[in-house]
Amino acid sequence: MKMPVPTRTERDSLGTIEVPQDAYYGPETARALQNFPISGIRAVSEFITATVMVKKAAAEANSTVGLLDKNIGKAIVEAANEVLAGKLRDQFVVDVYQAGAGTSHNMNANEVLANRAVEILGGQKGHYSLVNPHDHVNMGQSTNDAYPTFIRVACAILAEPLRTALRELKGDLQAKANEFDRVVKPGRTHLQDASAIRLGQEFAAYAGMVDDDMKRLENAVEKILELNLGGTAVGTGLNADPRYVQLAVENLCRYTGFRFRVARNFAVLMQSMSDFVELSGALRALCLDLTKIANDLRLMSSGPVTGIGEINLPPVQPGSSIMPGKVNPVMAEMLNMVCFEVIGHDLTITMAAQAGQLELNVMMPVIAYDLTQSFVILTNAIRAFDARLVKGVGANPDRARMLLEKSAGIALALNPFIGYDKAAEVAKEAIARGISLREVVLEKKLLSESELNEILDPYSMTTAGIHGRKEKRSG
Repeated sequence: MKMPVPTRTERDSLGTIEVPQDAYYGPETARALQNFPISGIRAVSEFITATVMVKKAAAEANSTVGLLDKNIGKAIVEAANEVLAGKLRDQFVVDVYQAGAGTSHNMNANEVLANRAVEILGGQKGHYSLVNPHDHVNMGQSTNDAYPTFIRVACAILAEPLRTALRELKGDLQAKANEFDRVVKPGRTHLQDASAIRLGQEFAAYAGMVDDDMKRLENAVEKILELNLGGTAVGTGLNADPRYVQLAVENLCRYTGFRFRVARNFAVLMQSMSDFVELSGALRALCLDLTKIANDLRLMSSGPVTGIGEINLPPVQPGSSIMPGKVNPVMAEMLNMVCFEVIGHDLTITMAAQAGQLELNVMMPVIAYDLTQSFVILTNAIRAFDARLVKGVGANPDRARMLLEKSAGIALALNPFIGYDKAAEVAKEAIARGISLREVVLEKKLLSESELNEILDPYSMTTAGIHGRKEKRSG
């Protein structure tokens, strides 16, 4: 039989409620736990970090300008530092699907910091006459300006490891591009044979895609460095001393090293979630490119006997519970699934962003969770994909060369010498008879062997220009 948890009685504006005796949260958090037993999912760690940083920055700023008693401010800062060092993280208990605008999360933070600050000052949890969650920890703030600031700070923090992962992925893709520069293979368009391309050129294109995605991400992150802390309830700044606002933002810059700035217009950032949509859009574009890369690698490694088999992916685990020896492209499959999840988050963020009315968008909690979760899973997936697949991918140059020689797609190189129509006839006959393009051309005496060797030189076919002795033939 489960023993009852000892409780203490606390009061909020709705009346009294029982709170677990050992809990650092208070009555409003306890009500949120009753109201929102939805997913069992809590905020990502970086979102808690961002929240507590903002509370610390606000307490320091309010103390500096003389609005907050210095002893109380010092206790709040000390409590915040403990949370930032890893303590009391289990006290941030509100489900990610919660009251609109994020009031439950904001009050969870206010109560935890207040109760710990009360202890630091020698009191007992719940003695809010010493440190009050509303009047002291939340001084000069509303959920409506603090919560979007939490999102912005959290995303700035989370963008850093993603940037690092992308730089490493880009570098490893480029290294493979250099390694595979002499491996010539058939290109494919519409999943059909096309003209020749180097495996290195394909990997260089992947590296270029990632580089473009990094630039999009950088531009989007720059937008979220603008903070509307100080806008309070509706963006007018009522009850927020302008000196406190400027100092709090400067404090956040000092804590993080990021170039945060005070919003040009508080109301804009309170009403519009477009900066988050743009940031999510950059992640969506990245996911589309990553999905394409993962799918290409799965296709090129397919078989390996009955498929394309031009590359080998490193075996990282058995691929079947029933078929011995089968190895699957599991790292690429994992990346696909993560990308699909992030793209789904992007749709949710888009729908939530358009659901704001008048002075506030109340759908911020789902934006906060989906955006921060996207950063977390995407960063982890890219790291694993790079380490467990990209770094170990290998080429099968003999297989690539054999497929190239059998491909009718290289008929493109013949166009300047025998014309499109004749080249098409040659390609059709080669396919129908199951022989190489070269054999058909030589049988028909359309070109000499030496001319063909020059025109169909594998590497030359992957470079710009017309290759062959066209000038001598026409002269």
